[in-house]
Amino acid sequence: MIFERIKSAGLAHNSYLIGSDGEAAVIDPRRDCDVYIELAEREEQRIRYVFETHRNEDYVTGSRELSNLTEAEIFHGPGLNWGYGSTLHDGEEFRIGSLKITALHTPGHTDESMSYTLADLSSGEDAVMVMVFTGDALFVGDIGRTDLYGQDEAERLAGALHDSIFEKILPLGDGVIICPAHGAGSVCGGSISERDYSTIGIERVSNPMLRLNRKEFTGHKTAEHHERPPYFRVMERYNLKGPPLMGRLPSPPPLTPDEFKDSIKRDGAIILDARTPPSFGGAHIRGSYSIWLEGVPAYAGWVLSYDKPILLVLECSDHLDVAVRYLVRLGYENIRGYLRGGIEAWYDAGNATEYMGLSTVHELKRRIDRGDDLLVLDVRDENEWRDGYIEGAMHIYVGELESRLSEVPRDRPITVVCNVGHRASLAASILLRAGYTNVCCDVLGSMKAWGVSSFPIERE
Repeated sequence: MIFERIKSAGLAHNSYLIGSDGEAAVIDPRRDCDVYIELAEREEQRIRYVFETHRNEDYVTGSRELSNLTEAEIFHGPGLNWGYGSTLHDGEEFRIGSLKITALHTPGHTDESMSYTLADLSSGEDAVMVMVFTGDALFVGDIGRTDLYGQDEAERLAGALHDSIFEKILPLGDGVIICPAHGAGSVCGGSISERDYSTIGIERVSNPMLRLNRKEFTGHKTAEHHERPPYFRVMERYNLKGPPLMGRLPSPPPLTPDEFKDSIKRDGAIILDARTPPSFGGAHIRGSYSIWLEGVPAYAGWVLSYDKPILLVLECSDHLDVAVRYLVRLGYENIRGYLRGGIEAWYDAGNATEYMGLSTVHELKRRIDRGDDLLVLDVRDENEWRDGYIEGAMHIYVGELESRLSEVPRDRPITVVCNVGHRASLAASILLRAGYTNVCCDVLGSMKAWGVSSFPIERE
């Protein structure tokens, strides 16, 4: 038996390749699917099947792309008007070599959600249940969100998820390994554990959601708050009808400063500066969004338009492949190019740059203590805010900032904080793009450094 888990950084997405006796299947592939083909070729396997656990909301699925390259059959759950692949029925079985895959309809995260059990038949005796691919139903230490259809449907979905977990997944056996679609850091769960692996037995005793009765379970789920980036809607449309085929990854060209500038003026291109916050603060091109490279998967979908081309500013050209992969997984294909020579080439050519002041929590504390007229803008999410904040701070989540700029005063100096400073840099860049001239700084270390320094924290 061959088993490979493929992690997609930033989205905390897990996909899987399983194989036996020259045949393989892939579960929840990402769009840049060369990794599965390379793994299959290395192990001398032919990819026969692609199984989707649900219509994903947080990334473009690679099922159609992979099928186009390998002729694999695509399967997904019932209840949606899919534009590609075939619909499964509960209990449907497939063989790949000495392995048996069984489809389980496990609604709750979404109505069409599926899980897939994997049993080993190689012993020649009864099938040995090895693992279950749980999609967004059951995570390590958590369970899937149930709010994607809106609050009116949340209770129904929460009840369905409870029944799927307790009536279909848990009875598979305590020794069965769970293989979820996401790990820690995903927007599809609230408290997913850092552990990579678990079993049904471990989750039964350690997962707090599995200790609740049905009423408590649904009550907890309907009270949860999850962020919902606007790009989710685009992903849902893409993944229902089938995303456009790429054939190969985009290969954005290096652009001279003049070519870069022409694209901004001629095409209305959006500048994505994927350098670190200190680099962005030191010098950046006016109108740029600051999203550090590893943050692109989680935050680009909040601010980048699908209607405009994208220009990249990178720390170095070695980051190009990673940046492109992060963007195409979110459906951004129109990447016009990257600035050759980086920001140094830009200002060496005599072009203007802007800068953003950087500060420390100690300087911020001194300014607050001496009574400076200062607005502290906290751009963390709701759960982080509830854990503690600086007295008098304004709270607007970074993903909602552009749509709520009318709430942010223009006549006071603004200092932006988040957890460690990365999202604060994005928020500061949003303010600068909107014409704010009083953005004082992004606080390095932000609330983590504030807490370590034992400065006062307010709680609701």
